[in-house]
Amino acid sequence: MAALQQTPASLQAQSLPSTRIPNNFLTHKPFLNLSFSATTVPSLRLKFAAATTNRRTNGAAGARMSASAAASYAVALADVAKSNNTLDSTSSDVEKIEKTFTEPEVFRFFTNPTIEVEKKRKVVEEIAKSSNLQPHTANFLNILIDAKRIDIIKEIAKEFDLVYNKLTDTELAVVTSVVKLESQHLAQIAKQVQKLTGAKNVRIKTVLDPSLVAGFTIRYGASGSKLIDMSVKKQLEEIAAQLDLGDITLSV
Repeated sequence: MAALQQTPASLQAQSLPSTRIPNNFLTHKPFLNLSFSATTVPSLRLKFAAATTNRRTNGAAGARMSASAAASYAVALADVAKSNNTLDSTSSDVEKIEKTFTEPEVFRFFTNPTIEVEKKRKVVEEIAKSSNLQPHTANFLNILIDAKRIDIIKEIAKEFDLVYNKLTDTELAVVTSVVKLESQHLAQIAKQVQKLTGAKNVRIKTVLDPSLVAGFTIRYGASGSKLIDMSVKKQLEEIAAQLDLGDITLSV
């Protein structure tokens, strides 16, 4: 990391609040009945309807259909956010939702068909309160529940990232390291990625991975197709290859 000079941070690393669902969430007051206005976003319901078509298709065709549905929902949400001038804050909401649904118990709860819709809506209200979600983002989750499409929420989050990045000319860079990097280091990485891509903005996502031993990796480009690997793990693999020790597992 010596090559990274300490410069004023042009990128602020944001830590997302950990979302916890209270044990007594089912006893709280009824959910807020929020809805998108068909007068302000006339194409929204049509897009949602298209996204729910043929959702039971199996196999490869089913996977393609799910991807198409996720993209349709993501575009619809981005349209609402853009019309309300809340694109940045909605992107932040989506990031919080994605983190919440990575918790297995949360995902299992919402995708369990035996649990009543009303109970799921009440949990959405709790998530919205604890994560400070905007009303239209919280109601978006309710729409997915009603349409029985909450199971693709993770795919929708990824698609929304793509839509957001395109609308704002933003390059997403995923920085993976053993320990949390300082904000000035992330800012320097952001500047380097900006030089490489020519993007107007660079958005950094951080991931911790102890298997790297030390150092970091940067993945960017379309679907993370480009990689800068500055990890000790990579260096050890290169040394092993040079010494013809490819079949030997290095224990660090």
